[in-house]
Amino acid sequence: MTSRRRALAILGIGVTLPQALRAQAPKVVNVAVLFPGESDDDERAARPFFEEMARLGWEEGKNIAYDRHASKGARPYLESLVGTAVGRTPDLIFATTASLAAATLKETKTVPVVFATASDPVAGGLVASLAKPGGNATGIYHVPTEAASKRYAMVRQLLPAKVKRLGAVFDRNAIDWQSRKAAHEKMARTAGLELAATEFTNFEAIAKLFAQYKRDGVTAVEMTPSFALIGRRREVVGLADRNGIALVAHRSEWADAGAVMTFGVDIGLGYRRAAGIVNRVLKGQSPAAISVERANRYELVVNQRAAATLGLDIPKALQQQASKVIT
Repeated sequence: MTSRRRALAILGIGVTLPQALRAQAPKVVNVAVLFPGESDDDERAARPFFEEMARLGWEEGKNIAYDRHASKGARPYLESLVGTAVGRTPDLIFATTASLAAATLKETKTVPVVFATASDPVAGGLVASLAKPGGNATGIYHVPTEAASKRYAMVRQLLPAKVKRLGAVFDRNAIDWQSRKAAHEKMARTAGLELAATEFTNFEAIAKLFAQYKRDGVTAVEMTPSFALIGRRREVVGLADRNGIALVAHRSEWADAGAVMTFGVDIGLGYRRAAGIVNRVLKGQSPAAISVERANRYELVVNQRAAATLGLDIPKALQQQASKVIT
């Protein structure tokens, strides 16, 4: 072989080897993750999702990249946040609340969307039906109403016998707040409680609502599903504390933030099941053909520290039922 041919052979190797390596490199998919509140708090809450994705073979930095967006509980910020996420052309968007999913579906009809929501996704227009979503979205439905009657029975155990009124805050921006309010009022009566229901549209009204509850002698208030409330839950807990109000809610993140008790769908399990759906979509299945899953395994979390601060004793019967006790 002449020196010229040897040089060409060496040059050929130098060109083709990197091309072969590039061909073997795994494709990195991009998933936008939309959070309702602060990124650090919501990242911890959603850890089961990321753990399950890793278990399913999606290794961050290797074959998947997450683009995280934090809404900070601000509805006016939703449109620009979602626009930014969609504008980066992700392979999929994981929306962790109904409001985030609804805003995303207004922005795109082509990017696959997987949601986790405590609001009825059919009533909210996210899907055509639970069995056959029919569009570019599917996900997990954390059915809250089925747990509410049990939660009210637990609240009846928690509160002193003389306390008969329980406050409840409903977000008029939530897609199914009216039907939820009617159902909650009925279940509260069954538990022997009078529901002092209030509604809000702008978050700034929460401070006034709590002050009015205090004037009315209402010492315990339920936080119902709401993008704004869950997104700014630590601020809500601070306002409640200043008015001597014990909070109860449907998601364990509330107890972590300082609510006295939460009972509702096991959010960690719901996130893991959402990861399973994301995995199916990333591997080629259409969201239109993947049924919305109903999450219906419940968990009770009690916060002894918060209860003690408010002068409440959590009955041993509740503590023994709890999945988690915060001390």
